[in-house]
Amino acid sequence: MAGSGRRAVRETGGTAGTTAQYHLSSGTTGVPKGIVQSHGMRWAHVSRGAMTGYGTDAVTLLSTPLYSNTTLASFFPTIGLGGTAVLMSKFNAGKYLELAQRHRVTHTMLVPVQYQRLMAHPDFDKYDLSSYKRKFCTSAPFSPALKAEVLRRWPGKLTELYGMTEGGGGCLLHADEFPDKLHTVGRPAPGADVRIIDEDGKELPPGSTGEVVGRSVAMMNGYHNLPAKSAEVEWHDAEGNRFIRTGDIGRFDEDGFLVLMDRMKDVIISGGFNIYPSDIEAVVRTHEAVADVSVVGVPSESWGETPVGFIALRDGHGTTAQAVLDWANERLARPSG
Repeated sequence: MAGSGRRAVRETGGTAGTTAQYHLSSGTTGVPKGIVQSHGMRWAHVSRGAMTGYGTDAVTLLSTPLYSNTTLASFFPTIGLGGTAVLMSKFNAGKYLELAQRHRVTHTMLVPVQYQRLMAHPDFDKYDLSSYKRKFCTSAPFSPALKAEVLRRWPGKLTELYGMTEGGGGCLLHADEFPDKLHTVGRPAPGADVRIIDEDGKELPPGSTGEVVGRSVAMMNGYHNLPAKSAEVEWHDAEGNRFIRTGDIGRFDEDGFLVLMDRMKDVIISGGFNIYPSDIEAVVRTHEAVADVSVVGVPSESWGETPVGFIALRDGHGTTAQAVLDWANERLARPSG
């Protein structure tokens, strides 16, 4: 997941016989924690690179900071397998396109807002991007509409990576192979074990909605000098295998693709029922006058919590808040009582 205040340093302590790096990450809020990553975890990232076309002929264009795990997930396979990395000191859509054409770039790692800015660049379609073999995206929600636009206008394959700096069980969506699954984050990556658990830590059957947990060879050792915090994000199955808790709410569809619903801390509990803000936002966003919407929970004497939406209207639309509310309520399930 995207974080703030990260930097890579050398970890001098830890398990005997191992050295590691760690990233200071607080997600988006809170006090940063040192995520200790072993060399084995990093080697897993490198060795898997061959499956996505990294090699001696790879030219990877990177525009996110090297202290970010997002960048390293692409930088290490490039360098480790003998390719070339082209580093931008700061992202600029026009400059990115110039470099991509000049260096005949084959790979890149971008976050969704960068894809959005590139697609919106007035000269995007004038550049020769035919050298691209695969593009990656991670760190934030990647809308199905934006994925579809990238597939339509940008040569090469598109892969979305779902995972955390802490590691665990990640998922891969090869969007070009599964254009009907753009609303998902894909299937568990090779060697990853991803499961769904309830609020009490009980594993749930396929199709159920709950917290996403995962394990793989790419897992953090723990948070540096914070054993209690490390324990909070760990879950163990009946055989004692260690998993990392993501804090994400999701479910697997009938084909084994993971659909993310929301963050656990964002769930609204109204009248004893769990309401996922993203479900409401997805409906409201389809209104022709709505440019964007954010739904949050506020205290309610009658329901405990109730959802409230904040809406940005598109230019030129003069609808009212009540009109949008009435329209949405016709399409959303209403509580009884």
